[in-house]
Amino acid sequence: MSGPYQQLLDAAIQHLQELKAQGVRFVPVAPETLAALSQPQRPAPAQSRPPVLSPRPRATAKPSAKPAPAATRPTEPGHLIEQTLSLPLPGETTAAPPAGVLSPEAKAAAFAELRERALVCAKCPQLAAARKNVVFGVGSLEAELMFIGEAPGADEDDQGEPFVGRAGQLLTRIIQAMGLTRDTVYIGNILKCRPDTPGQAAGNRKPAAEEMNTCIPYLHEQIDLIRPKVIVALGATAVEGLLGKTIGITRLRGTWKTYRGIPLMPTYHPAYLLRNQAPSEKRRVWEDMLQVMEKLGLPISAKQRNYFLKG
Repeated sequence: MSGPYQQLLDAAIQHLQELKAQGVRFVPVAPETLAALSQPQRPAPAQSRPPVLSPRPRATAKPSAKPAPAATRPTEPGHLIEQTLSLPLPGETTAAPPAGVLSPEAKAAAFAELRERALVCAKCPQLAAARKNVVFGVGSLEAELMFIGEAPGADEDDQGEPFVGRAGQLLTRIIQAMGLTRDTVYIGNILKCRPDTPGQAAGNRKPAAEEMNTCIPYLHEQIDLIRPKVIVALGATAVEGLLGKTIGITRLRGTWKTYRGIPLMPTYHPAYLLRNQAPSEKRRVWEDMLQVMEKLGLPISAKQRNYFLKG
């Protein structure tokens, strides 16, 4: 590979990596450019045989007009030739980890062993000292749908179950509106302990990135054992914990991603809907859930499809 070609390739890779770090996921590329890149590289002339230069022939005909640039030359009125390359988000994984098929009994045993390890975990000493309960997760081990939040709150810490406070009650109603129940899905968090709030009598805090990175292997094992068909990430912090820094939940929600080989739908956290009662925001979350239902092949009634349309 020639020096200039390698330098150009390295510069292109570095530029794409910088765009990815900034949250850019799509880069317009003309088909002609892709075709040129796919052509085999011509070898450089041997040093011992320099190329023979011939006199440039005199033009005998008027050159034709230059074609329009590839990105703007229309194929038909109102259409542009353009192709995009999709850049994965930092934590987005498209390939599923290798795993054998477990019997229901073996899966239950593996899950029980995982739960026991999580219940005595003290990798984050300040969280272990402050928690009342480890909030492991709840639901069916055969669930096709998995909801993932960021961390337990005060109510969850008291009861040892995720999403049981006001936000959890709203999530339950959303699940029921989809024609499902909490027993048929799986609900968990990235962080299994409530983030400590020293000096605070009430309220919650956002889990630190280091805390989520320390705890997320437990979630990975949960996902790999259950192997749901769809994952729903609830809220900006959960999305950041799973996918890394992103373009923001407002722009990211409603667009399919992939996590550990499983389709992932980012959407707003139920707590956000409690703070923002606008029907338009509720409608956006419900539109995300309709996409989830379609991905799962669930029946969708006219009533379900028309929720919030008059909001």
